[in-house]
Amino acid sequence: MKPIRLGMVGGGSGAFIGAIHRIAARMDGQFQLVAGALSSNPERAASSAADLGIRGYDSFAEMARAEAAREDGVEAVAIVTPNHMHAAPSVAFLNAGIHVICDKPLAATTEQACQIAEAVRASTARFFLTHNYSALPLVREARALVAEGALGKIRLVHAEYLQGWLSDETHNKQADWRTDPAQAGAGALGDIGTHAWQLAEFVTSQTPSHLSAELSSMVPGRPIDDDARVSLRYASGAKGGIWASQVATGQENGLSLRLFGDRGALEWRLQDSERLVLTPKDGPAQILTRAQDRSGSFRTPPGHPEGYLEGFANLYKDIAGIIRGDDSLTGRVPGLAAGLSGMAFISAAQASSRRDGAWTSVAP
Repeated sequence: MKPIRLGMVGGGSGAFIGAIHRIAARMDGQFQLVAGALSSNPERAASSAADLGIRGYDSFAEMARAEAAREDGVEAVAIVTPNHMHAAPSVAFLNAGIHVICDKPLAATTEQACQIAEAVRASTARFFLTHNYSALPLVREARALVAEGALGKIRLVHAEYLQGWLSDETHNKQADWRTDPAQAGAGALGDIGTHAWQLAEFVTSQTPSHLSAELSSMVPGRPIDDDARVSLRYASGAKGGIWASQVATGQENGLSLRLFGDRGALEWRLQDSERLVLTPKDGPAQILTRAQDRSGSFRTPPGHPEGYLEGFANLYKDIAGIIRGDDSLTGRVPGLAAGLSGMAFISAAQASSRRDGAWTSVAP
């Protein structure tokens, strides 16, 4: 089966996430990168395309028009730009009938998210959102265990995502756009808080109905939140919390999820991502590894570590299957609904924080 022809918007020379997507997309041989508008700077766009040996374009709009007109044009495009540049390329390619694989969060603003939603609903093409952590094998196994009732009725949900890399005033390519409200829309809340939100939502299959949030800018003069503390209420009666911080000194990438039900508990941590701890009520803790994973989301035998890149690769592999007609995979891949949920989380948390933590409805 021929690889799916892939394009890319953003991800040129020096970009972090673009390189991650390119590695993941080719890991299983399901995609071949053939074209890109890799930078808003024409010279950098041309040189980046030449380095990769692909067709290069000065703009995503030009690329969408040209590729849609080619018999060998791209069939899908990865959007790997800063948040404020997700909407316009997504809309352009969806309108051209080209599938879109967009990095998270969905957009920088609710208005931009609505533009994407309208384009998705009007297009014959599919839209995918790359929340990569939900594609890790033991996260998928955790979701299956919850669905089977291993925990009983969920009572408590707690997710954390702690980093310390922005503990001081920092200036580099990655920090500058993430701390600019115009480009990011939200700080730690949007950059890593949406990962914690989506992880909890994916595993539990529940979305909180209300939240109370306190957003802070700990670094003096920073115009965007770098610490977010959010309390959650679920319609089921469950309670929860999310703590997302980029000023937690000493923390590198501390994503974790803990669930407590009336029959048992689950705990998973990214920094030990190949272990899932299941604790039945009144029973000893059980440590599950990829040997117990039923999703088949791994490439090497258990005990041979897999991780960050493989999570992205799992999404790309499943996206390829969906594009080729296997709709049984759709529940494993985040899409528009997950993106809109993340944007509703950001909007509600910002509104709550402006009102001193008032409980606020979460409405996509």
